[in-house]
Amino acid sequence: MSEHYRNTLVEGAAALQLSLSDKQVEQLLAYHQLLIKWNKAYNLTAIRDPLEMVNRHLIDSLSIAPFINGQRFIDVGTGGGLPGIVLAILYPERSFDLLDSNGKKTRFLFQVKTELKLSNVTIHHCRVENHQPKQLYDGVLSRAFATLEDMVNGSHQLVADKGCFYAMKGVYPTEELSAVQKTYKVDACHALDVPHSDGQRHLVVMSKPLAS
Repeated sequence: MSEHYRNTLVEGAAALQLSLSDKQVEQLLAYHQLLIKWNKAYNLTAIRDPLEMVNRHLIDSLSIAPFINGQRFIDVGTGGGLPGIVLAILYPERSFDLLDSNGKKTRFLFQVKTELKLSNVTIHHCRVENHQPKQLYDGVLSRAFATLEDMVNGSHQLVADKGCFYAMKGVYPTEELSAVQKTYKVDACHALDVPHSDGQRHLVVMSKPLAS
């Protein structure tokens, strides 16, 4: 069965035009196994089927890789580390901070960082509005925030002047976009073609308006 997970992951990445090294495949599969193991006690995800986790978590997180720009990122409300852990494995030369207010989830993330030796990952156990980094981020990532408005209101202080917000969404978020367009520039809303995914997936890219 583990070979089936491997094949699904590699084929999914290839469909996204991403090439994974053997080390990256091993790290992603090790993360997958930790997610399965810890999920039983920590309720990290509602998805229980291991193969579905590969498709709806790993490959889904990989799908935004072509669209993110910069060196420093923070994944706010990261939960079990999605998409932050996956992107940190894909881009070891970039840094990824993972923030969550849930102590169980950040304990799991410390375990993942340690076991996978992810030196480019930093974990923060706090609420997003209380996080005060010494250096601002090129990108603020989110996969699980309730609304776009919640995301930008909670994390506006974290993004550098030329940085962007990257929000993963399901169906095209028409109402949410209209709520944020008054104060933030919506640079793009990419339709994501995620292999083995039945529903719609989108990535909304937003930036702060330049000071006049």
